[in-house]
Amino acid sequence: MRIAVALVLVACGSSSAPPPPHVVEPARPADAAIVYDAAVAPDAAPALAIVDAPMAWSDERARLTLEYRRAHSDPNATDLAIDPRAIVLHYTAGGSATATRQYFDNLRIEAARKDIARAGAVNVSSHYIVDRDGTIYRLQPETRFARHCIGLNHVAIGIENVGDEDRYPLTDAQVAADAALVRDLVRRFPKITHMWGHHEVTKQHPALYLELDPTYRNDKPDPGARFMAAVRAKVADLGLRSD
Repeated sequence: MRIAVALVLVACGSSSAPPPPHVVEPARPADAAIVYDAAVAPDAAPALAIVDAPMAWSDERARLTLEYRRAHSDPNATDLAIDPRAIVLHYTAGGSATATRQYFDNLRIEAARKDIARAGAVNVSSHYIVDRDGTIYRLQPETRFARHCIGLNHVAIGIENVGDEDRYPLTDAQVAADAALVRDLVRRFPKITHMWGHHEVTKQHPALYLELDPTYRNDKPDPGARFMAAVRAKVADLGLRSD
């Protein structure tokens, strides 16, 4: 079994972060279709294709992200490295992977989002976006701190799914892609023991939760109980916890 994806990438931002270790980039002309094929051992998980689509990155974004990390999880932090121990699934509440990717490129959170803007200037982001057809885009290294889930950014890889549970209901292709990606991440980062939906984190403040500002909270509906149950059913054998 193989999950294969392709995308024509144009102006992917200033980041030059390399693809994950298991990803091989074929020779290609400029702006050609780029396919990354994660080959694994015959007795391991199915081969998984990941499209590398690095979000815009700069020294200023790194500075603002470190400022946020110091304020919310580690006052003594000197870098943005994390050792992943959890995965958090989200949805975008929109219908376009391109629009989400472009939004994450913005350096600063917009002032109109007062509930989170007060807690730091750096914009939100994630490590992956999964499109409605199951295409998986990798936006930044899994070991880089990203602002995607209050209380878990210091240990969690964030996966955004394009859609919601209203106008753009999350698809079976996304369930399958998320499950395959979760398997791949657990294989590559064996310290991962937990997986949550964003809505679960905001309601229960689970294990591994760390937030230095006791007033900084939010309530999110994504990705919803239906989607989480479907993904968990496909990866039940991994024994990922949600306490």
